[in-house]
Amino acid sequence: MKKMQNAEKLSDDMRTEYRFDYTKARPNRFAGRAKDCVIVVLDPDVSEVFTTPDSVNRALRALIGAMPRTKTRKRVRKLQASNQ
Repeated sequence: MKKMQNAEKLSDDMRTEYRFDYTKARPNRFAGRAKDCVIVVLDPDVSEVFTTPDSVNRALRALIGAMPRTKTRKRVRKLQASNQ
């Protein structure tokens, strides 16, 4: 019950404006790790089936192969071929 009361109290104490001291800010040390990748959050039921990034990529590439060709898709294929 205390947590509920504290949560209610915090929402009432919200200020209309906050001033942050950006002179104490530091660069994100983890930003470089995700530089060349896109992070996607999967629903729990999907993550049970696709347990690795490779399995997700294979399934999506199979789906892309089944889709009708469009200008955008042709451009993506060329980019993929040049990256490999």
